[in-house]
Amino acid sequence: MKVLSDSRRLFHWFMATGSAVGTTILLVWSGANATTAGMVFLVLVVWSAAQAGIWHSLYVAILCAVSFDYFFLVPLHTFRIAGIQQWVAMILFVASCVVAGRLAERARRQALSAERRREDVERLYTLSQEMMAYEDAAGLVRELPRMIHRIFALEGVVLYVRDQEEFYSSTSDLPMSIQASLSAMTEAQNPTLTVPGEITAMTLMLGLRPVGALGWRPAILSHKVATAVSAQVAIALTRALAIEATARLEASREGERLRSALIDSLTHELRTPLTSIRAAATTLMQGEGLDDAVRLDLASIVDEEASRLDALIGEAVEMAEIDANVVQVRAEPHHIRTLLDQAVENSQAALANHRVVIAIEEPDDPAWFDPHLLGRVFRHLLENAARYSSPGSRIALRSRRVGDRLEFSVEDDGSGIDAVDLPLIFEKFYRGKKGTASRKGTGMGLAIARAILHAHGGGIEVSSTLGYGTTFRFWVPRVEKEPTGAK
Repeated sequence: MKVLSDSRRLFHWFMATGSAVGTTILLVWSGANATTAGMVFLVLVVWSAAQAGIWHSLYVAILCAVSFDYFFLVPLHTFRIAGIQQWVAMILFVASCVVAGRLAERARRQALSAERRREDVERLYTLSQEMMAYEDAAGLVRELPRMIHRIFALEGVVLYVRDQEEFYSSTSDLPMSIQASLSAMTEAQNPTLTVPGEITAMTLMLGLRPVGALGWRPAILSHKVATAVSAQVAIALTRALAIEATARLEASREGERLRSALIDSLTHELRTPLTSIRAAATTLMQGEGLDDAVRLDLASIVDEEASRLDALIGEAVEMAEIDANVVQVRAEPHHIRTLLDQAVENSQAALANHRVVIAIEEPDDPAWFDPHLLGRVFRHLLENAARYSSPGSRIALRSRRVGDRLEFSVEDDGSGIDAVDLPLIFEKFYRGKKGTASRKGTGMGLAIARAILHAHGGGIEVSSTLGYGTTFRFWVPRVEKEPTGAK
């Protein structure tokens, strides 16, 4: 970089010399008089001051003064000035060059200053826009140093967050001495800190409270720009911390709400089969006046309600696994036909009074997915379809390959889902009008199915028409060769 700067500086001096010599040759060749030559030389000096600065203009002025004396003032071709008129002309020429050069230099510096201010305003505006566009508050704090590094073309930026006692840097080489300096200046509320050769830093203040420190190198930011950047970062940092605290509070409240809802739902749903089991068992234990048919009915009630109780506990366990994020996808090569046949077989008790149709797009080549997770999804959807459709009605399972997806659908000819319920049926514990009226289901099955599919990288949607049935469509990524890292 230094060699390049020296070469550029040498080139500027060479161009200054060349412009003075070339202008002199042109004036001599054209036969210009002293007045014309003086005006041309003056313009050249002003141009040099405007383009390269005062020192180049003074150098060009000296060259032009020598040329003006040698070629255009009597006696010609000598450096001797004869007569008061020539002395006045030379003095006025030199004075005009100096004054015009200084004015041009001042105008050049003002123009450069205005240009720098414009660039600073644009960079500050870009920084504010990028910070506002960032939706992830925690991610914004991590990215702020790299953002400032890139926008202001710095070598390195480091951010210290006081509340978290964390350092975020745009580079990996962050000396411990810098960390200690930023932490100390924040605690002492020192406004600025400069460590020669290492970093320039400024405390981030929100009102009278320090929230951190921002350091950068090299020290090319003006005090005004550094103050503006620090103010923006302090506001963004405070906002991010507030959002994070609010998110934790909301997550805590949501967790409490879900736990309360789960307890209320399970308490209500568990009492129903337990009450039936207890009543049937009590009647059987008394045993007076009961014939074999009545005893068989009571035993059937116990068996049926025990199965219902087992299903409720199973769904509660599944929901707990999902909330704890312990669902893992273990993909293996599998045929779609085998998956659907196993799903129907596992739900045979619920589908005993329905006509099941399976349609698979050929060829049924093996694909990589987790059959156990998808089997759980099919179990919830098939039991849901059987629960809300009349005995003897059709339930269809379909599969096809579409682009990068394996798509499945479960269709029934039931009574359909009310349009008011459609946007909410995948929410936990939501059962809709019909589910609440018939006291069927716990409201967890569809939420579990959606969570499993999301863990598998897929999704689910539903369409329904009252009186004509419901179709659940879901998909997972289409993988037809062993995924990287699969075991």
